[in-house]
Amino acid sequence: MDYFTLFGLPARYAIDCEQLATRYQELQRQFHPDRFANQPERDKTLALQQAATINDGYQTLKHPLKRAEYMLSQQGFDLSNEQHTMQDTVFLMQQLELREELEAIEHRVDSETALNDFSSRLHTMIKTRSEQMEQQINAAEWSIAADTVRKLRFLDKLQQQVEQLEERLLDDF
Repeated sequence: MDYFTLFGLPARYAIDCEQLATRYQELQRQFHPDRFANQPERDKTLALQQAATINDGYQTLKHPLKRAEYMLSQQGFDLSNEQHTMQDTVFLMQQLELREELEAIEHRVDSETALNDFSSRLHTMIKTRSEQMEQQINAAEWSIAADTVRKLRFLDKLQQQVEQLEERLLDDF
């Protein structure tokens, strides 16, 4: 059973997050391992497996990038374990420049302002790519969407580095 069916959601990118959370809680209550404590070992194991599937499905569907990767995996694109090399050299060069810029920000006198500006630009890039990805998925342009998801993964990792730098700069004050 796929995750959309498990949570009673239509198999599309845009989901009702409130419905997802409600259904998750219902399923968690139904298959919580404690409810099977006095059951045969086989039933306990099945409940544990079902609870794990429910947790995995919830984590996958609630996170937009993971949801896109999951939808692509259903179309035969396994982005989670691939070693695909990007062919878009312009994008790769942009990523290198952004990473260098982020590294330089930490040593600037106005690092907080520079980081806020950088973070704002990065947020805009992520938003634009995310909108493109959603359009591509909705149009079933799977190969193009897979490439966009790969790019979003780069941007997502960069966003995590921004958050780490923010924490370091806060610790310095």
